[in-house]
Amino acid sequence: MLQQHLVYAQMAAFNLSSPANLPSSLRVFSNFSSSGKAPTLCFYSFPNPSPLFSSTNLKQKSPFKYRRLNLVVSALKKLSETELVPVSSESDGIFPSDSGVYAVYDGSGDLQFVGITRNLAASVLAHKKSVPELCSSIKVGVVEDPDKNALTEAWKSWMQEHIAATGKVPPGNEPGNTIWVKKAPRKKSDLRLTPGRHTQLTVPLEDLIDKLVKENKVVAFIKGSRSAPLCGFSQRVIAILESQGIEYESVDVLDEEYNCGLRETLKKYSNWPTFPQIFVNGELVGGCDILTSMYEKVSLPVCLNSRDY
Repeated sequence: MLQQHLVYAQMAAFNLSSPANLPSSLRVFSNFSSSGKAPTLCFYSFPNPSPLFSSTNLKQKSPFKYRRLNLVVSALKKLSETELVPVSSESDGIFPSDSGVYAVYDGSGDLQFVGITRNLAASVLAHKKSVPELCSSIKVGVVEDPDKNALTEAWKSWMQEHIAATGKVPPGNEPGNTIWVKKAPRKKSDLRLTPGRHTQLTVPLEDLIDKLVKENKVVAFIKGSRSAPLCGFSQRVIAILESQGIEYESVDVLDEEYNCGLRETLKKYSNWPTFPQIFVNGELVGGCDILTSMYEKVSLPVCLNSRDY
């Protein structure tokens, strides 16, 4: 009954063309005649002595989406035919940084997880660090210039092959398993300086700003929220801070319900006329341009994480 629930991709028929002047490690496949103008599908491997990873390359986009997906799945090696490569401290640099599908095996040779990624090398390294006891060897299939559907079809072909052979889903792909694919952490909420615009403040708004920037290491006053910035400069600031893994608090200066009057008061407090504004340890660093300059000079993490800044 299990096989009744599997949907197998229709495999296209390929003609092998192997010109004499091509090296033995290179073969060109096409399901169209050589005289036609249809897309050509290329299949290649890494240099000899042993090809580790296969790759597909669609030279032109097919006008028929289903045809392209079938080509990708057809060119990808079967899971059982793909070489198993040991993962160790000496395997750095072996895996390509291309997009593709990969399968992770434990020390006993049991398949633990099948995934897709935009960077195979980075994913392998991440798994090796997070679950070394389950990541002993890897199989990878490279898919060049893929869209999301092409990657998904490649993943399905390997999953379906494994399920057909074993009758079970890899442990890491079972519903609810979070060992291999972790949910993105929920973004923090933006801070509010007041309970509401109709609330009478007992202390001046400037004092609330002063307390806020001094009690938090990094504070970004932005236009919009951190999850939905409303200007390009604010979006850039958020992207930089989060890409560097810097903990920070954010305040929406356009929120007139809970931060009424903040924009004008903050301009006077900081003596800085524009937004966003970034404070570190109670002192103004500057706006988007200054933060970007620090980021490009690779001094940002050092500066923002330094107690002496």
